[in-house]
Amino acid sequence: MALRTSNLQTGILRNDENGPRKVSTKVLQGPILRRAALGDMGNRAVPFKGPTVPVKPDFLKQSLVSRAVAARQLSSQIRKETKENEVKEPTENVENMDVQEAKVEELAIAFSSQLLNVEDIDAQDHSNPQLVSEYVNEIYKYLRELEDRCPVKNAYLEGQVINGKMRLILIDWLIQVHSRFTLLQETLFLTVSIIDRFLQVERTIPRNKLQLVGVTAMFIASKYEEMYCPEIGDFSYITDKAYTKTDIKRMEIQMLKKLQFNVSYPLPLHFLRRNSKAGSVDATQHTLAKYLMELCLLEYSMVHFKPSIIAAAALCLSLKLSDGSDWNNTLIYYSRYTEEQLIPVMAKMASVVVKSYTMKQQAVRLKYKASKYMKISDIPQLKSKIIQTLAEKSSLT
Repeated sequence: MALRTSNLQTGILRNDENGPRKVSTKVLQGPILRRAALGDMGNRAVPFKGPTVPVKPDFLKQSLVSRAVAARQLSSQIRKETKENEVKEPTENVENMDVQEAKVEELAIAFSSQLLNVEDIDAQDHSNPQLVSEYVNEIYKYLRELEDRCPVKNAYLEGQVINGKMRLILIDWLIQVHSRFTLLQETLFLTVSIIDRFLQVERTIPRNKLQLVGVTAMFIASKYEEMYCPEIGDFSYITDKAYTKTDIKRMEIQMLKKLQFNVSYPLPLHFLRRNSKAGSVDATQHTLAKYLMELCLLEYSMVHFKPSIIAAAALCLSLKLSDGSDWNNTLIYYSRYTEEQLIPVMAKMASVVVKSYTMKQQAVRLKYKASKYMKISDIPQLKSKIIQTLAEKSSLT
């Protein structure tokens, strides 16, 4: 996607958009009343209709009183209609409460950041057009809206033939296929996202078609992310000819229809690059966070977590394991999560790390044992007391 840049460079929210705004006010006017005694006055010529009758003071006083009474009746009627509308539409106000609370929370975070020691990480990026520092605020705001708009539900496979263990075996095999094809990491994360969102909607997939769903999802993700996408025959070959090219094409049509052609989806990698830039982390810390996120792809009980909180929790745990760094104000501001909010997700991640040493599916650990990934899966910190303590807080078995 367009968000992928090199050297962990992305954009940031700036404080200048949170400044005060001028609010234009409108003066509410009452009803325009006709002049009962003097008639309409204006520049238009009025034909003469006879001699003017002198107006008595009692008549003027009476007209003023009648106008005041009419205005009072009109205002009371408007007040009554307003109360009736408020009684008739309580549900609409209740529905808008969540939106208003979200806006208030966002403004509170923005204005509180002015009082905290938050670093502007985009201050030096204005001269680089690839970092789109002018639009990065809107980009990440849209990504957060998109992950709220297309969530993956918790335990979405309940009631289906396919279960979490089958999904685990499929994802582990797709990670091996991904490494064999030397595809981008975005392709892998998008593949898993497509699988989860499709199986959440299409609940009648038999188990003998699950592998077809997996290779088709990777085929769609490759066409979306890769510059040189593998051919459809390669995906048929990787299944040992269990599925033909026609089978993959038909499944592709079915999946795209069920997804309503919404292939684009925010990935944890997008938010991780942003957070890594905010935290000024080194390559080892960033790679460790990627390893933790990729382990979470296998865990069915974590599919409902948002990509943004997965990325923030992975980086927070990586910092604690590497040098014990704190989740400072700059990271809080750019990730939109405090350390207290990340602790439950970090506990589940720690439990996944503990399980990874004994489970049969070892594709992720073997992948990150390579020198290309700094042999990050073999570092002793992954067996430290921090992991053990956090794992005990998790409900995973």
